[in-house]
Amino acid sequence: MTEVTRVPLQPIAKGSLTKLWLGVVAAVALGAGVAWAAMADMPPGLSINTVTEGSGESPGPNDVVFVKYTGKLSDGTVFDQSQPAAWPVPGILPDGAPMALDQVIPGFRDALVQMQKGGKYTVEIPSDMAYGASPPPGAPIPPNADLVFDVEMVDFMTREEAEARYNRMMQAMQQMQGAGGMPGPQGAPQ
Repeated sequence: MTEVTRVPLQPIAKGSLTKLWLGVVAAVALGAGVAWAAMADMPPGLSINTVTEGSGESPGPNDVVFVKYTGKLSDGTVFDQSQPAAWPVPGILPDGAPMALDQVIPGFRDALVQMQKGGKYTVEIPSDMAYGASPPPGAPIPPNADLVFDVEMVDFMTREEAEARYNRMMQAMQQMQGAGGMPGPQGAPQ
């Protein structure tokens, strides 16, 4: 029969339990500090709620994003919605509406640069970060309206890469037209 070696338990040193709890409190404080620092980067009034986590990097302020979105007024009235991408040559550009981040309203840009590919988010933008007192003429957005967007970040890339892919798609269309395989550049983005 084999014998089990027994190891006597040492008593807890005086003050160890206090040190353990101090360590737990320090870890919680550090975590709260990191969360506060992340929120400090967000402009006041802008709210981003993650519905589904994305992964990877976030776009830069000069990138082109491809998103699916619904824009609503704070009462839920839909004023804008992305349409399915109808790229004439599939597989070159991602699905979703392309947007150059340096050409969107400040609140939308500030939210998009914090998103990750594949993520879904709800963004609340105060009027001063949207259109303020002067919405675009003819827009269904009243003056001083807060906006809410449901956004899916499909993909993003640098402006140079987006332009190169667009040009590659246009070349593919021309080749297909020359071969008699496509009737014309219908559906090409304006």
